[in-house]
Amino acid sequence: MAVSKKAAAKKPQLLGFGFQPALSEHYFLLTLPKSKGAEAEVTLSEHFEWTEPTAEVPIPVPINAVNAHLRVILRRAIWDEIAEDVKAEFNRRLRVYGLKTAKWPVSGQVPIDRTLGKELCVLAWAVEDCDPALIPTAVRNWLGLVPEERWWLYTMTNAATGHALNGKGKGWRKALRYALTENPVSEGLMQRRLSEFELVPNTGKE
Repeated sequence: MAVSKKAAAKKPQLLGFGFQPALSEHYFLLTLPKSKGAEAEVTLSEHFEWTEPTAEVPIPVPINAVNAHLRVILRRAIWDEIAEDVKAEFNRRLRVYGLKTAKWPVSGQVPIDRTLGKELCVLAWAVEDCDPALIPTAVRNWLGLVPEERWWLYTMTNAATGHALNGKGKGWRKALRYALTENPVSEGLMQRRLSEFELVPNTGKE
């Protein structure tokens, strides 16, 4: 029996939120613990090489390795505050590109497309140590940024203070917390707040 061209042209494998390992092995990985306690730790790591997990052997999440870096550690209670809004934003974007939507499991590992992962990292860095009462404000301000702004913030923050532990509470990470947990955030206001930390030049433009 002849195989139709349509059947032969298989779509690339799609995992989690938009991750297609056949197109790029660069992705982010959210690891949710089995424990649902408020103090349980959720991790977000960046990986540059795809490792196929099994039921017995999950993808390793090293603190710092050649092909993987731990970017942020969140308490489960903080993750639960942002999870639904992040899912809705990511799924909205996936629909635009004609890709299937996804959801967060109760526990386990979820691969995330590298661009979406960078955006999640920006929000996670902003809320990791903030007053829990300010998390809704951070989410609203994060949603108010266009993807390119989130990517830029990730690039600048990651270059200076991107390590989950060593960069915590310093420089760009600290600036992100103040920038996103205050309301409202406009382009000019974001530039001013970051310039207060001597991170970018203040152009004086609104």
